[in-house]
Amino acid sequence: MSAVGESGPAKFLQQLRVVAFLEGLSFVLLLFVAMPLKYYAGLPLAVRIVGSAHGLLFVVFCWALFRAAVACEWPLRRSLLAFVASLLPFGTFVFDRSLKREIAAASS
Repeated sequence: MSAVGESGPAKFLQQLRVVAFLEGLSFVLLLFVAMPLKYYAGLPLAVRIVGSAHGLLFVVFCWALFRAAVACEWPLRRSLLAFVASLLPFGTFVFDRSLKREIAAASS
């Protein structure tokens, strides 16, 4: 999940980026694919499958967020913003921009 030779806080930030992307993607799929399939096509299994995957990814995201926040010594406000971003559709994709900048700063 991390680049070769990457260590320290940048490693945890890169892991958080990957997990946040997957969690955000699963949330978008749940809202815009699985839910319409359930309600308009009568396929509740779509929500069960995508919802379960999203739930697992959300837990992994919370763990990755905790690890990154501790490693980078983030203030509580930064951690809370990241958490709130995960609750909003497309929020993790918006938050990713600040993670990219932070990784670039930590790597240089």
